[in-house]
Amino acid sequence: MARAKVKRASTTIDMTAMCDVSFLLLTFFVLTATARQPEPLPVDTPASVTQIKVPDDNFGMITVGEGGKLFFGITGPQTRVRMLELMSEKYQIPFTQEEKARFSLMDSFGVPIGNLKQLIAMDMNDRTRAGLQPGIPNDTTKNLTNEMFHWIHSARTATAQLNDVQMRISIKGDADEKYPDIKKVIDILQSQDLNKFSLITSLKSL
Repeated sequence: MARAKVKRASTTIDMTAMCDVSFLLLTFFVLTATARQPEPLPVDTPASVTQIKVPDDNFGMITVGEGGKLFFGITGPQTRVRMLELMSEKYQIPFTQEEKARFSLMDSFGVPIGNLKQLIAMDMNDRTRAGLQPGIPNDTTKNLTNEMFHWIHSARTATAQLNDVQMRISIKGDADEKYPDIKKVIDILQSQDLNKFSLITSLKSL
């Protein structure tokens, strides 16, 4: 008896479900990713073998650039706003709600507080122009001329008030930066009894 021949059909795979999953994952990563703003003062950090990561919260970073220019930034929009309010009270310079909102989005800055309003009003791309920000004044005394001292103190106070924790501080300097410029920052921290801080480095290949 002859066997019935079964007509062969080409194999097809339905990719609809896979496409749906891919787009869902892509949407998730896009919505949860944090856009990184360009740094106003790029530096080439020294290399080391330490693999301790920079914390995501309650963290402040001092960047030391060419010629000892100092830039400062902290994490957390609300903490930035509170820090600005404390500096506003100390230096008697009022800031509007819109200016506070724009400042809360700035990762770091490096201008005297008297020029901060003009910096806040600029577009993000204009703020990062080379040579625009001259650095934060950092005289050796604790009076109002040493603005870096008071920015750090205000940032620590804001972090303690809002989050009830101590803010961690790191120093980020160029690999070719002169020691006296770094020492000046360390002196400012030690004048606030801050003897524990980190140095930002890039990972050294073994």
